[in-house]
Amino acid sequence: MGKPLFKIRENGKYGFINEEGEVVIEAQYFEAEDFYNGFSRVKFNDKLVPLDSMGRLLMKHLFNYVALFEEQLASVRLVSLWGYIDERGNLSIDVQFEDARDFSENLAAVKTSGRYGYINRDADFVIMPQYDTAGLFKNQLAPVSLNKKYGYVDKQGVLVIKPQFDVANPFQGDVAVVLEKEQWGLIDKSGKILLKPQFNLVKNISEGDFSEGMAIVSKNEKYGFINQYGQVVVEPIYNQAGDFGNGLALVALEGNFGYINTTGDLVIRHKFEDAGIFSNGLAQVKVKDKWGYIDQSGQICIDPVYDAVLPFKYGLAWTIKQGKWAYINSNGETIWEEVLV
Repeated sequence: MGKPLFKIRENGKYGFINEEGEVVIEAQYFEAEDFYNGFSRVKFNDKLVPLDSMGRLLMKHLFNYVALFEEQLASVRLVSLWGYIDERGNLSIDVQFEDARDFSENLAAVKTSGRYGYINRDADFVIMPQYDTAGLFKNQLAPVSLNKKYGYVDKQGVLVIKPQFDVANPFQGDVAVVLEKEQWGLIDKSGKILLKPQFNLVKNISEGDFSEGMAIVSKNEKYGFINQYGQVVVEPIYNQAGDFGNGLALVALEGNFGYINTTGDLVIRHKFEDAGIFSNGLAQVKVKDKWGYIDQSGQICIDPVYDAVLPFKYGLAWTIKQGKWAYINSNGETIWEEVLV
């Protein structure tokens, strides 16, 4: 993986800089995504095309759709059939499937004749098509469904956890989220229920995703946290909550935001109008309708002067002020700034 690149905007077009603020890919695309696993996707002739860190478009073949790269392969669709390309844009697995999911642990779920099975990187079926749906392998197991119920299969094709759940998600370490009657809980790799499904599914907030070993839970429109043993560490008492980062998580009471630690202790009191996740030791906070950053002691270290900001990533943070994009470092110094004409 090369050095990180950051998306910039100039005259309504997008390009990329490095962490020193040097332009490495000129702003020339009307649409561009952030880099992920070494590639961006940019709009070219009304199609999303992968772009590498050298600014080269992968255009040996043109497809209707190109997914993100995972494990050096990306699924592609040509008309209604799917295959895979490699990181040089070569067709690694011919377009032939009705659907093709991401590779994970060297296997990918693909659909043929209305059923899902799993192929390896040579396009050989290691688990024959037999499932209604199939998900990613994580920690040697993958969720699959039969007759509208979900269980888990191992890499030999053995159903080690029989289909019994309404929904089942890929494993996160040694636990996986399962749903029954639109409420989620946790199981371990043997299928034992660690936490009976009881928490509300709240899209993009509480879906059982763990961050630093903790997951947001929701009950009666209040939020708390559980650990990966299924233990409730922070009771659902907050009006809002965000993921843990650098050992702290944002929580809100009566419209004011503060931060708790992993034992649930309030370490930064509720005094901000809005707030974001800690990363690189800093978190964005809103004061008097403007955004700045605090350190882990709760002290403002970058003054709230911005109209919008994002969390720090690879040492830089995206900001906007008076309509202009800029990137700043952890000292608040501007590394790159948009020139408006």
